Amino acid sequence: MRGQGGRQLSESGASGSVRLLGAADIRRLAAEAGVRPTKQKGQNFVIDANTVRRIVDVSGVGPDDAVVEIGPGLGSLTLALLDRSRHVTAVEIDEVLAGRLPATIAEFAPGAADRFDLVLADAMHVRELPGPEPTALVANLPYNVSVPVLLHFLEQFPSLRSVLVMVQAEVAHRLAAGPGSRTYGIPSVKAAWYADVRLAGNIGRNVFWPAPNVDSALVSLVRREPPVGDRRTVFAVVDAAFAQRRKTLRAALSGYAGSGEAAERALVAAGIDPRTRGEQLTVEQFAAIADALGARDL
Repeated sequence: MRGQGGRQLSESGASGSVRLLGAADIRRLAAEAGVRPTKQKGQNFVIDANTVRRIVDVSGVGPDDAVVEIGPGLGSLTLALLDRSRHVTAVEIDEVLAGRLPATIAEFAPGAADRFDLVLADAMHVRELPGPEPTALVANLPYNVSVPVLLHFLEQFPSLRSVLVMVQAEVAHRLAAGPGSRTYGIPSVKAAWYADVRLAGNIGRNVFWPAPNVDSALVSLVRREPPVGDRRTVFAVVDAAFAQRRKTLRAALSGYAGSGEAAERALVAAGIDPRTRGEQLTVEQFAAIADALGARDL
């Protein structure tokens, strides 16, 4: 196989051998860098190589993919991605971890440095990336910022065709929930705007260091054509609809529409019963409501 520029690739996608990190490697690298994982930063490092292999397998990335990884930490997943894809760009907010990562790649993936870029930044502020346009996002996302970061990257990088993220299990179920589900809400609708979303497996607590107090799960997103409409307007309607979840859409949207009567007119025009609640609607139905309400400055 050949990657970009005619570089010869192995069947795994890497030019040269890649050795994955084990638990002893992780602890050694952390000690050398003076890193102690903290809950405040949402740091839980994957210490099991088989779990890393499984994540990359489920992601489906191959030698034609340029992957962006958010929060590479000590590099467990980064190395596995380098072994399968033609390029990896890692976004890391922690200066110490970012400073250590190139040396880890040099030690465990010799010859892969030319297929790797590192961005020291808050992922929520990233609007461009070095290297080839990313086609896939694969990441172990910090629990406290997982949904905003995911939605931000889907918006900023339309070249992303597939996403596989490991998040808190509760968040995973919210993202993948469908209309009528108890867990269906704002994250579900907004993720569905960009992609077909599904649960892709559970991850045990014992593969992390330190072990988290919550369960984790994988979520797969495959990009699709969004509904017709202005995304910002649709998202504003979604926010309004779920701000008062127990209320009917007529009541919940009255503030946004200007009055209950205006909200009811728009709902009827969109083919929605005004007595319906937000958790019963698809993203396409929210787009129809936004269209009926008319675009407005946000």
